[in-house]
Amino acid sequence: MNTDLNQYILAIHSTDNHFGFAYRKPNSNSSDSFFIKKFDKDLCNHLITDLSHFFPRDNLQKVNRISISIGPANFNASRLIVVLARNLSQQINCSLDNFSSFQLMAKRIALHHSLCKKNQSFWIFKKLKRRGYIAGQYEVCIDDTIKNNFFIKEKIEPRIFEKLSNNQTNIEADYDIKKDLEELLFLSNINLKKSIFNSWEKVLPLYPLSPIN
Repeated sequence: MNTDLNQYILAIHSTDNHFGFAYRKPNSNSSDSFFIKKFDKDLCNHLITDLSHFFPRDNLQKVNRISISIGPANFNASRLIVVLARNLSQQINCSLDNFSSFQLMAKRIALHHSLCKKNQSFWIFKKLKRRGYIAGQYEVCIDDTIKNNFFIKEKIEPRIFEKLSNNQTNIEADYDIKKDLEELLFLSNINLKKSIFNSWEKVLPLYPLSPIN
């Protein structure tokens, strides 16, 4: 690949009622740009149209990483994001980084609740209307050998639980689409520095429930 042409990280994310895009030139936070919109009745068509307005087609050849959330969030939006990202990644032969929505919010939740001790674990949950909870487990990691050494590891990806344990720290999911887009760019930039390549072929939506539940 010609790295001179591959200058952007492109992020795509959705919550329960918003979707958004962001891009960054590698290692340049000041270059970040965002597009955020509430869902409408024709998300399928507008997702592609809005992306093309925000990030012109000619720039796609300058993308060397795409970074997306795969859920849990709005089922249809998560599915459409994965389909779109897989197609783009395949066509331009770039890495497709993917993270759960809970992992994107985990660091700011940990900091907000002063969960800053090494190996400290906590759960992020979302209560379901009809049955139990979707919850994932996260652990504080601190690497004293690197700068910006505070990060969060996803120990158990979000899945269905009938109830939450009273012996664990449980915190309700808190979507913030702009901050989560920033985290998508940040995590993907780390993968870029480590020369990690993630194939589009292995990326699937993460949603423990069928759309009707």
